[in-house]
Amino acid sequence: MGTNGSTVLEPLRQGLPPIDPGAVSTSASCALPARYEAVRGARKFTSATLDSWDLGDRFDDVALVVSELVTNALRHALPEGSPDDPQGPPVRLHLMRWASRLVCAVRDPSRQSPEARGGEEDFSAESGRGLFLVESFSDSWGWHPLAGTLQGKVVWALFRVGPEE
Repeated sequence: MGTNGSTVLEPLRQGLPPIDPGAVSTSASCALPARYEAVRGARKFTSATLDSWDLGDRFDDVALVVSELVTNALRHALPEGSPDDPQGPPVRLHLMRWASRLVCAVRDPSRQSPEARGGEEDFSAESGRGLFLVESFSDSWGWHPLAGTLQGKVVWALFRVGPEE
């Protein structure tokens, strides 16, 4: 595995369930523009990546979670009316595959904690249901702030794929 793969995994180590980051078999990532059309692009990228990993049958659940994570990043983590950052796109999608696990991670520039909104009055609301869906359709999820020179946080969701352990 090249340095790029290990640097992508490094910020995820802390928050993930015990998985050996060195055992990742493959990973893919894409930068997303700070526009809501990025959700469609993230779904297309996820579809192509899952197909290439022979995981196309998991697309529905994974794409729903990716859509929610990207939407949350665009809606809550970007400064209001932020122009395109010359240092690069502020939101990035990472897909990582182990033998029996798939992790979807979305990096954004905010250090603010993602919050699932509870309560009956919020449950039917369009806003606030994203993390409830992420929790419902993935096997686990979490988040943590980025360290070092990278600003922001990573929100991730894990799916069990392939043979059960």
